Amino acid sequence: MTGPFAHPYIPNAAPDVKRAMLDAVGAASVEDFYADVPAGLRLGRPLDLPAPMRSEAALVRHMNGLLGRNTSTRDALSFLGGGVYQHHVPAVVDEVVDRSEFLTAYAGEPYEDHGRFQALWEYQSLMGELLELDVVNVPTYDGYQAAGTALRMAGRVTGARRLLVASSVAPDKLSKIRDYVRPDHDVVVVPVVDGRADVAAVRAALAEGDVAAVYAEAPSYLGIVDPALPELGELAHASGALYVVNCNPISLGVVAPPASYGADIVCGDVQPLGVHMSYGGGNAGFIATRDEERLVAEFPSRLFGVTPTTVEGEYGFGDVAYERTSFAIREEGKEWVGTAAALNGIAAGVYLALMGPHGMREIGETIMANTRYAITRLAAVPGVEVPHADAPHFADFAVRFTGARDVAEINDALLERGVFGGHALSDRDALYCVTEVHTKDDIDRLAALLEELAK
Repeated sequence: MTGPFAHPYIPNAAPDVKRAMLDAVGAASVEDFYADVPAGLRLGRPLDLPAPMRSEAALVRHMNGLLGRNTSTRDALSFLGGGVYQHHVPAVVDEVVDRSEFLTAYAGEPYEDHGRFQALWEYQSLMGELLELDVVNVPTYDGYQAAGTALRMAGRVTGARRLLVASSVAPDKLSKIRDYVRPDHDVVVVPVVDGRADVAAVRAALAEGDVAAVYAEAPSYLGIVDPALPELGELAHASGALYVVNCNPISLGVVAPPASYGADIVCGDVQPLGVHMSYGGGNAGFIATRDEERLVAEFPSRLFGVTPTTVEGEYGFGDVAYERTSFAIREEGKEWVGTAAALNGIAAGVYLALMGPHGMREIGETIMANTRYAITRLAAVPGVEVPHADAPHFADFAVRFTGARDVAEINDALLERGVFGGHALSDRDALYCVTEVHTKDDIDRLAALLEELAK
């Protein structure tokens, strides 16, 4: 390459344009803008990148080559779950969310963005019906953030310090919760027994006092729908704490919503509701409560409502109690919440509208039936055990390998055969998952492979 390089896609990369911009602000070079960054924090060498590509065709070929190294769940049979799930996404969901007024909208105001605000209001309304609660937020970044925010809301309501975690929780989620609540709260994990909440230990921890919330998951990280969930709520309320439950929303066609057994704040991730798996995503966190001022006032995220306009029969959509948010009062906000995953909320709204109550019940029954068949089928494989097999499960379930190979070796061997195995819980335990997309033949294929590999 000879001479200065002008990036073909960035107009301001042209040398004469760059020089004019520097002159306009009185800078001798781009380096002037980084003068305040200490030398120890600077890389000090060029990035290890390939030579610039002047051709769009060459760039496309290069990127396709990189992407071709991936193996997706479209190319291999997957039994991964644990928080991001493989579900069928109806074509109409993609058709709606790919519309330009949704796909490109970021933070418009009511006078310019009625369509997105109405779509999110519809999402909130559908989620409220599913959860049997009155108030649902515009989605936060992901379900992990929703869990942390829900617990901080409980802390602000009660003024107490300790948070009791009564269910098995994904290690990454627990890490996020600890980090998010650290300034104001101490997280106390009450160890589970046989995969389920230790009610006696929770009662003892509550007796020590200063508890803001009891946190449980339905189903838990291990996929168990714990019969003790209602009792945990009773214990929390008897001690003056709130009951916060994280749930998988796609289970609510067959599993009772947490509000029905005493949850004050319900949270989770809408990814199962019409949002594609995407390299660990995509995600969007929901938080829901009853329409009680003490709870609604603690939402830091946006809430959209509907109101009549001056024109008879017309309605407008926009923020409710906007003054709660850090958008309105900046550093005086009770909690800062930034970028929302609103587009994924719109996807979930389209999905719920399409499925309806009967569809949600059918998909829930299918997942529970597939889960039970998979547990029974794999438990019969020599060298394989299914801990907690007697408990009701939804989608996820733990598998233990007792043969010569450990989880990593089995997963490597499965991948060579075109199958993603489960998330490693330990050297010997893995978390497997089935949903409505798995057939009996898929589960039988996995069982046959494990009969070969798990000896």
